[in-house]
Amino acid sequence: MVHIVPGAGFLSGLWESIYKTLISTEGWKVILQGLGTTLLIALFAVVIGTVLGCLLALCKISGIGILKGIANVYTTVIRGIPVVTQLMIFAFVILGPVGVTNKVLIAIIGFGVNSGAYVCEIFRAGIQGVDRGQTEAGRSLGLSRGQTMWKIVLPQAVKAVLPTYTSEFIALIKETSVAGYIAVTELTKAGDMIRNATYNAWIPLLTVAAIYLLMTLGLTKLFGVFERRLARSDRG
Repeated sequence: MVHIVPGAGFLSGLWESIYKTLISTEGWKVILQGLGTTLLIALFAVVIGTVLGCLLALCKISGIGILKGIANVYTTVIRGIPVVTQLMIFAFVILGPVGVTNKVLIAIIGFGVNSGAYVCEIFRAGIQGVDRGQTEAGRSLGLSRGQTMWKIVLPQAVKAVLPTYTSEFIALIKETSVAGYIAVTELTKAGDMIRNATYNAWIPLLTVAAIYLLMTLGLTKLFGVFERRLARSDRG
């Protein structure tokens, strides 16, 4: 008597589909390469965005008219244009014509500039959210305005904006999925290439989706641990 295991046919078909799509065609290598490119773009772009955003935030609160005006124009323009349009402008209008052909570098610059506008507003809100009494206390201790900002205000602002900053970093990772518009083989583009080669859409695209989900959950958990440690250090 033959015993039929419930779901055995489905699992067998699923494994066969995965094997044909990701293993026998070495599609998993394409996925890994795309993941590496995504992480490379995101990490360097968040560094650029953080530095740029911090400088722009300081310009906005500096009280110097021209610096404040430049920062306001920058954030207004960048936040008002879709990131994919900005990316194509960097690739085909600004950097491409002057000889910059490395598409990954273009993507890093493009996403970094875009992220800078959002990080600017995050830091500005955090700095302005610190009680003015903290600044006055620093100045009364003989610290200069710059020293007060660096040693007293900024550390408190960073702790306050960390959850929002985490969200921006996670959003940046997901936004890199549009880098394929300038011929960058990042994670989403890698999945689409496998789909085109194997005529199987659901295995590569669901694999890509699962990887994005794991990355965002992992980063959320990591930053959550960091936030709790900062909170404990404050109480200590």
